[in-house]
Amino acid sequence: MPSRKELANAIRVLSMDAVQKATSGHPGAPMGMADIAEVLWREFMNHNPINPHWINRDRFILSNGHASMLIYSLLHLTGYDLSINELQNFRQFRSKTPGHPEYNRTPGIETTTGPLGQGFANAIGFAIAERTLAAQFNRPDYDIVNHNTYVFLGDGCMMEGISHEASSIAGTLKLGKLFAFYDDNGISIDGDVKGWFTDDTAKRFESYGWHVIRDINGHDSNAIRKAINEAKSTHDMPSLLICKTVIGFGSPHKAGTHNSHGAPLGDEEIILTRRQLEWKYAPFEIPDHIYSSWDAKKCGEKKENDWKKKFSAYAKMYPKLAVEFKRRIYNKLPVNWYITSQKLIQQLHANPKKIATRQASQNILEEFGKTLSEYLGGSADLAPSNLTMWSGSKPINEDPAGNYIHYGVREFGMTAIANGIALHGGFLPYTATFLMFSEYARNAVRMAAMMNLHHIIIYTHDSIGLGEDGPTHQPIEQIASLRTIPNINLWRPCDQVESAVAWKYAVERLDGPSILIFSRQNLSQQNRNIEQLENIVRGGYILKDSKEQAELILIATGSEVQLAIDAYIELSNEGYKVRVVSMPSTDVFDKQTKEYIESVLPKAVEARLAIEAGIADYWFKYTGLKGAVIGMNTFGESAPNEKLFEEFGFTVSNIVAKAKSIL
Repeated sequence: MPSRKELANAIRVLSMDAVQKATSGHPGAPMGMADIAEVLWREFMNHNPINPHWINRDRFILSNGHASMLIYSLLHLTGYDLSINELQNFRQFRSKTPGHPEYNRTPGIETTTGPLGQGFANAIGFAIAERTLAAQFNRPDYDIVNHNTYVFLGDGCMMEGISHEASSIAGTLKLGKLFAFYDDNGISIDGDVKGWFTDDTAKRFESYGWHVIRDINGHDSNAIRKAINEAKSTHDMPSLLICKTVIGFGSPHKAGTHNSHGAPLGDEEIILTRRQLEWKYAPFEIPDHIYSSWDAKKCGEKKENDWKKKFSAYAKMYPKLAVEFKRRIYNKLPVNWYITSQKLIQQLHANPKKIATRQASQNILEEFGKTLSEYLGGSADLAPSNLTMWSGSKPINEDPAGNYIHYGVREFGMTAIANGIALHGGFLPYTATFLMFSEYARNAVRMAAMMNLHHIIIYTHDSIGLGEDGPTHQPIEQIASLRTIPNINLWRPCDQVESAVAWKYAVERLDGPSILIFSRQNLSQQNRNIEQLENIVRGGYILKDSKEQAELILIATGSEVQLAIDAYIELSNEGYKVRVVSMPSTDVFDKQTKEYIESVLPKAVEARLAIEAGIADYWFKYTGLKGAVIGMNTFGESAPNEKLFEEFGFTVSNIVAKAKSIL
């Protein structure tokens, strides 16, 4: 039977060998946290390597994702489908062991981490999802949702601002099944962190409402076990376990220094480290007795089978709940979804209203919420402005089985937490703030896109049209910037009908996040025939057209569509042949067939004018060099929205004049 140190040393040698072979990586943190990982994974983690997707597994998140060889070693040793060859291919093209853990690339990886602090926020999302799902579905004697969330994090995660946002709300929500292990090794890339990080982390987390366990010897198995048991005995607070470790533990010359943080140890130092750790085996050689002690397949399979028996009994006792649980876990839409959602679009089409698209969004939420029990929405302290609450909204801080989160003024934390909720399963999260404050959330938006998450992101107050709040709150470059993120669907609808189509598309899209951008001001509903109504879902379509071949195309989104329509009328009355294209989603439009795109924007018509109250440069991809754009090239001003639209050229007269100059 191998000793605890031998089992931990297996992680250390695999980590330093893989980094050395790749000539790139971070050996120090895996070597320092190996003892903590050994105790947690072998004594406390409930998981099944044979089925990494078992819904009631414990979740493990490596927030300090640069320590990726730690989790790759754990997954390999415990029996996941991650071979020793994959460890030898660390950081190589399309291997299962990329430089930082990537969701959906490696079995057992719960989330993509690397941007420090976001994995910590994701973990809080996992813990929220677990508790809320349990409150919604568990019944006496049938705790079908009952698992823990464990997260490792380092000094870098603690220094990032998102850690403050996320840990604050976690304490407020009293997430008692969340356990954060802080690798307090005092070293970052630049060296000893005492020169730039002197926070009293324990007091900070205590002030947030966390249960804090100080000064755990991160290389003492008994101390680690005792701390975990203490944390598990506290049920009404999340726990922070502050583990004192030595980075690069075992390296004679580089342990405890930044030299082991982000670079290979070197062949000579690895030989000396093997000697110091008393490790007699060659690189990537793990003896059978160590594999046997790490193997979690048999135990994991039994735990899942026991759960399946419990769920089978639950299904007999509560058949409707069981069916709904499985539907949500497998991310399937209700059977009546397609009929009810299409019916709503037709009703809105038949009953025109002049309302702000943010109000239209709330009305749509109200109707869709009757069908989608998986909604778990929230706003960054702006629910009365974003209009993200509906009659069925129940805040989870008031009702654990609720479906709404008051995130407070925490845009970045909110978005990353909702990513964790989406990753957990069982929910469709939507989040909201002003478009301008997407800047605070942007990196978490990017991570949602990278992980193909089903996360609906609502941004309101979409342009200079928000008026008197002035340039600090008026988005200019944000829409164009968000459009450039790969795998984002962004919609800026012009009325309640386009808003409903955008919402429906976002609900049905399972392979990535959708951004829905809504106006503060009221917008007129456009007249459409059935074909135009059906073409909205294509992202761009002909809204108005001349009877003869068009000589000019006006392209617009959102509030500017009505301006394009008014200009169309004036130009048509003067004898010009004009087409108006409403393009609520450029990325969806770009994915249409070449034939459809040509039918909407024929190459032969080079006179094109795009109109959007955002940065102008983006639109030249549609107008070409012979076209023009009416957009923004400066920041806004503080004034009523009507005055601003006039001053910045968003008027019918300016559109007409610009159109004539093109022609």
